[in-house]
Amino acid sequence: MKGSKLMAAMVKRQEQPAERREGARQRLLMRVAKLRCESGEYPCIMHDVSETGTRLRLLHAHPPDTHMYLELANGELFALERRWIDGDFAGFRFPGPIDVDELILEQSDGTRRPVRLRMGVPVDLVADGTRRSAQLVDLSRHGACVDLGERLAVGSSVRLELPGHAPRFAYVCWRRHCHHGLAFQEAFTLEALARLAVALQPFGQDSLAPVDPVPHARSA
Repeated sequence: MKGSKLMAAMVKRQEQPAERREGARQRLLMRVAKLRCESGEYPCIMHDVSETGTRLRLLHAHPPDTHMYLELANGELFALERRWIDGDFAGFRFPGPIDVDELILEQSDGTRRPVRLRMGVPVDLVADGTRRSAQLVDLSRHGACVDLGERLAVGSSVRLELPGHAPRFAYVCWRRHCHHGLAFQEAFTLEALARLAVALQPFGQDSLAPVDPVPHARSA
């Protein structure tokens, strides 16, 4: 009997470090990133991450894709496979173990930029009372990049008209050839940006609506 108790105690002591290591790999993040899908790019919130997967919160219907890419603000890409959907949340698995500390550090050569959604959507830009056709290159909460086909002066006040959305007032903060960087007078909320991203880049009829949450916790 004493031998059995001693063996059980030894097994328990051996298991505890492994359990602590496993728990240490699960890290709470609450960081904005974006999903790259077949139909476009969409903002999401990384709630937690481990060596093998991550749990994301989406602010719109779930895309029909099961294989996607997660892109961080520094441009680093991670391939993902969706394993489950639970309300606004979805669990994804990486194809192989990742370095959690490196992901959290999110190294960058320069200042961390807000998440920008790359698009190719036709828009209208109004400047000096003249309406011009433009191409939306990318969009973020605080601004956009448009390809105008002509040059506007830096500092010009403009009105960006997005399909199906109220106009956004902005000014030209930089220009590179015919690409113009716009800074909005009023930023989008993350939720509004997510809704607009889906409106400009619809999933199609196969999008998956959030399902009712299950009573037990899920992990990626």
